[in-house]
Amino acid sequence: MRALGPGKMPEHTLVAMVTAKVWVLKKHFEGFPKTSDFDLKKIELPNLKDGELLLESVFLSVDPYMRPYSRTVMKEGDVMIGTQVARIVDSKNPAFAVGIFVVAKSGWRTHFISDGKDLQALPSGWPESLPVSLALGTIGMPGLTAYFGLLEVCKMKPGETVLVNAAAGAVGSVVGQLAKIGGCKVVGCAGSDEKVAYLKKIGFDEAFNYKTVKSLDEALRKASPDGYDCFFDNVGGEFASVAINQMKKYGRIAVCGAISQYNDSVPQKGPYVQMPMIFKELRMEGFLVTSWNNRWEEGLKTLLKWVMEGKLKCHEQVTEGFENMPAAFIGMLKGENLGKAVVKV
Repeated sequence: MRALGPGKMPEHTLVAMVTAKVWVLKKHFEGFPKTSDFDLKKIELPNLKDGELLLESVFLSVDPYMRPYSRTVMKEGDVMIGTQVARIVDSKNPAFAVGIFVVAKSGWRTHFISDGKDLQALPSGWPESLPVSLALGTIGMPGLTAYFGLLEVCKMKPGETVLVNAAAGAVGSVVGQLAKIGGCKVVGCAGSDEKVAYLKKIGFDEAFNYKTVKSLDEALRKASPDGYDCFFDNVGGEFASVAINQMKKYGRIAVCGAISQYNDSVPQKGPYVQMPMIFKELRMEGFLVTSWNNRWEEGLKTLLKWVMEGKLKCHEQVTEGFENMPAAFIGMLKGENLGKAVVKV
C-alpha cells in the first residue's frame, strides 16, 4: 500500500455541508474492550466561520494509552480520544492552505472543524515519497516516546546493554533501533515468532518469544549473562518483576507502559521491587512523553533524518476503513500488530 505524501492541492475548493462519522464510547470498558462498547454516529458539521478550517482524517492512530485514559478522561457518550493525520479540505484561515497535511488530536472522527491552534504541521523537509502516516508512529508520538525515554530517562551510554519488551510494537521497535544507533547491545522480546524474526531483521542483537520460552528468567539470562544496564518497560506485570532482578548495579528502568495490566478487572499482585532496587542501587522512573513538549521539534527532526538515512526502519499495520476502528484498537491491545497500528480512512 502506498500512503499519501504531503503534497498540496493547487487551489481553494468550496465544500458543501459535511456529515462527519464519529466513534463514541457507548459503555466504559470492563476488562477487555468489546465492539459493543463503541457506537458509530453521524454529526452534521456547521459552515465554516472566519478563521476556521475543515479537515478530513486520512489516517487515524490506535494506541495502548487509549485504554487507561478512556476511564480517566472520558465519560460514556464522548467521542473516542485519539490522533490523526488530516488533510485540509476547506479553509477560511489564511495561515492554512487547502491540501496540506497536519497532525491533530481530534479523536475518532472522519471530518472536523478547527481554528488551527491545535494542529501540528509535519516536520519541515518531509519528502513526498514518505507516507504521512509515519507522523502517527516512528516520526510522531511513539517515536518521541522512545527517543526521550532512552536519552533522558534511561540515559543510555555506548557499550551498555538495553532490554525492551513489546519490542515489535510502535514504541519498542524504535527503542531498539535508537539504542543500536547509540552504540548499545539490544535485547528484545515479543509475542510471536514472526515478530522475533522482524526484530532480528531490524538489528536487535538478541530477541525471543516470551510466549514460547520455558522460563522468562532463563531467556533473559541467556540473552545477556551479565545483566542489563537499561530496561525500557512497556509491559509491567510479571515481566517487569522478573527483569528487575537481572539489572546491573546502577541500572536504569524507564517505565513507559503497563499493557499487561490495562485490561485487568482485578489488580495484579506485586511485584515487590525494593530489594533489587536497594542492593543494586537502581533508578526506576515513570514518564509521559508530554514532559518534553518544548523539544518535540528537535526529536521529530532527528527521527525524520534517521528514517531518511535508512538507520531507522518503519513497519505499519494498516487497517482499511473507518468502520474498522474498534477492531483495529482491540487487535492492537491483543498484540496483533507488527509495528505501528493505523487505520486508513
